Amino acid sequence: MAVVLSTALLAGATACGDGGGDRGRQEELSAASMGELAALAAAEPAAVEADELAAPTPSPTTSAEKQKFAKARFVANAGLAAGATYQWIIKPYRAGKFKKGAKGRTFALIKAGLAGAFAYNRLKAAADNAKGDPLLSKALVPLTAGIESLKGLGSKLRKGDAGDADIDSFGNVINGVKEAGKSAGAEVTDKVPSVSQLGG
Repeated sequence: MAVVLSTALLAGATACGDGGGDRGRQEELSAASMGELAALAAAEPAAVEADELAAPTPSPTTSAEKQKFAKARFVANAGLAAGATYQWIIKPYRAGKFKKGAKGRTFALIKAGLAGAFAYNRLKAAADNAKGDPLLSKALVPLTAGIESLKGLGSKLRKGDAGDADIDSFGNVINGVKEAGKSAGAEVTDKVPSVSQLGG
């Protein structure tokens, strides 16, 4: 994907250099597109790194190995989601970092927004991983709607519009996933991702 983005950036730059009556418009579009592509290119390695962390090797072959593999991936993804949630959302919220006038509020909100999107992404991956283990899959079923409810909260956090109920939603879902994992023999421990892993 990084190669594709690099090629797209090069193509955008080439388009800027061409002559013609639409040159001004091309430059304006290219500048905007290149900015978006650069942001995606910067975030993509972090997403790959997170996937690699959550993907033990080698690939399983027997049924028992597949279940063990699914649990390991579930634990890795759920652990990253939990770490991001507590470190960048719940802890700063409780410390009053999201309140208007708080020192460092803007940066705290940006990190919380990224963490919200990251946690949702990792929880979705964890739920998908759980399908490889019957007991874990059954334990996760009641949490599907809760995980999906977190989808737009990253944006809400970034804008500073999140309240107690939104923060509680994150905490409740994470705790539910941890309990489900524990009941199925896949205990989750928090793994705090770096800011770069969040895509920032």
